[in-house]
Amino acid sequence: MLKVEGPFNDVVHSVAELRELTGDAGDLAKNKVISHLDSHSIEFIRQSPFLILSTVDQSGSCDASPRGDQPGFVHILESKRLIIPERRGNKRLDSLQNILNQPTAGLLFIIPGMGETLRVNGRAYITKNQKYLEKMKVQGKPPLLGIGVEVDEVFIHCAKAFKRSKLWEQDSWLQEDERPSAARMMADHAKMDGVTAESVEQRLEEGYIKRLY
Repeated sequence: MLKVEGPFNDVVHSVAELRELTGDAGDLAKNKVISHLDSHSIEFIRQSPFLILSTVDQSGSCDASPRGDQPGFVHILESKRLIIPERRGNKRLDSLQNILNQPTAGLLFIIPGMGETLRVNGRAYITKNQKYLEKMKVQGKPPLLGIGVEVDEVFIHCAKAFKRSKLWEQDSWLQEDERPSAARMMADHAKMDGVTAESVEQRLEEGYIKRLY
């Protein structure tokens, strides 16, 4: 067995050891997974304006990317298939390239103010079918592409993480001047000549106004 040095030198090495430490899942947790989008799941997705898209590349490196729009922005074809519109972005295409190499995806749907989330896992595709893209127009503009997911698993995730984090409790939120500066972080990380926090802030604001769709 590989010896690990440093802070991760006392780790779990097997499912049996993991179960010994955590115990087994209860009957409800074991039986809550379904293999299709039922009426409850469809209604949840229609009310959700935000999701996290998780993908993985051939080497096993993971990526989690936010997707958001007006509630109902995800197009449901039927009980086994849905399409996420791929709007304008920074053209890194991390999620799309991962899907091409490893066609699976995990989705976490969130409804503001609600602690429980909906998880959907399945096989992923990139579609350029205009029949469906046209149905997801915003401001007269269809998405560039669509991420199609063929559903394998659907289940509700409990609210413990949201309750622990107090995410929806406004009294726990940082004030604007207390929050990290995304522009400063991007400028420091990029380390490009002439790129400052101020210039990044301007670029971001311009993109939010002119290039959402």
